[in-house]
Amino acid sequence: MRLDSLAFRLFATAALWTLVALPLAGIIIFSLYRQEVETSFDERIKTLLLVVYTDSSDHTQGEPGSPREVGEPLFEITHSGWYWQIRPTDSTLGRRTLVSKSLASATLPSPFERHLPADSFGIRWTRDVGPNGTPIRVAEMIQALGGDESGPRYSYIVAGPLDWPEARVVGFRTRLVVALSMVGFGLLALTLFQVRFGLLPLREIEKRLTAIRTGQAARLDGKLPVEIEPLQIEINALIQSNQDIIERARTQVGNLAHALKTPLAVITNEAREDKGPLAAKVQEQTRLMRDQIGYYLDRAQMAARAGVIGRVTEVLPVAQSLKRALERIYRDKGVEIVIDCAEAIRFQGEKQDLEEMLGNLADNACKWSRSMVHITAQTLPGEGRSGRPRVVITVEDDGPGLTPEQRQRIGKRGQRLDESKPGSGLGLSIVSDMATSYNGMFALDSSPMGGLLVRLELPAV
Repeated sequence: MRLDSLAFRLFATAALWTLVALPLAGIIIFSLYRQEVETSFDERIKTLLLVVYTDSSDHTQGEPGSPREVGEPLFEITHSGWYWQIRPTDSTLGRRTLVSKSLASATLPSPFERHLPADSFGIRWTRDVGPNGTPIRVAEMIQALGGDESGPRYSYIVAGPLDWPEARVVGFRTRLVVALSMVGFGLLALTLFQVRFGLLPLREIEKRLTAIRTGQAARLDGKLPVEIEPLQIEINALIQSNQDIIERARTQVGNLAHALKTPLAVITNEAREDKGPLAAKVQEQTRLMRDQIGYYLDRAQMAARAGVIGRVTEVLPVAQSLKRALERIYRDKGVEIVIDCAEAIRFQGEKQDLEEMLGNLADNACKWSRSMVHITAQTLPGEGRSGRPRVVITVEDDGPGLTPEQRQRIGKRGQRLDESKPGSGLGLSIVSDMATSYNGMFALDSSPMGGLLVRLELPAV
């Protein structure tokens, strides 16, 4: 998944929300649970405190007695963490202090003596350290014996171990982290699947467009999601519009060619009947006009063909056909043409354009070679994700070759280095123009065989 892809943006957005929302939800849930556990623990201490007060007040000795049925067995185990204590608030009364067996000889701190405020139930709360050094939660209630406010007042204290609620909170936190982590990983996996599944139609569109570009299909057909159907309609309309424009251009080019042929033929015929210098000049210029018109009409048709989507040509059959034709033409010279091309190499363009370009290059090589012409073709991958593959065709011969200055001149239209060879000087110029129209490249270099090496680079499938 690339960082600049739509899939990464969707996945990163969902993942970021998951990584923010889940921890935030975990903190809220943990806080609520901790508050609930602490409240429940305080309620239990409050209940035991009321039991201690009620049970100890049910005596007739004139002072509180030891409670008998508190409902917590840990009050009987020394330093268990659960303690109760009853003592007078006024030490001058000489009354005894009662403590649970768990407290032994120790005493509990009094929130009343620390001047801590009481809650709505008249209970004071604090946190302290128990006899065994463990933290405890202390609750104290100040009450007069028998409910007589004029009588002596006593401090009733119950304490419980804080490690008990803390252990529950820690255990819940561990389970919560594990659960939320599993949910997070599950959501990330589901998000990845959702992104891949949701964008699958775009990958299908890419395959179908590739099929159109390579000539395997003419339209973007098939059932697509409702959201993408307008795109499918517009692409098909664009393809049809492109084809219509190409057809109109071809028609106009053909009409122009026919419209010019007749006047030029009439002018040429009239000039031939006159033997004067003016007639000769007219014939010369009409030949030039005919060549120029043919050249530019060919370029217009070539440019129109280069814009057609889906035209694909296999390179090897074209090269083999040219080999057979040229070896017959240059049979007296004994030229051998060697082809090195894989069957899978295909050119993204019209067959007649490839025949025009490769034919010009091969014919030129056969003219100047001594006995050998070598044609090779290979496909090079495109650079980057959007880079198009290229088919590179090289034509080289064992002839005399060219100097760098001559290679600079020979590609220009109509220029020839040797008038003894037949031709108009337009071949390489036409090849260069056709390669440019396909966004390709045309270059001349020296060949290891001793002659000229021509490199032609064109779009490949």
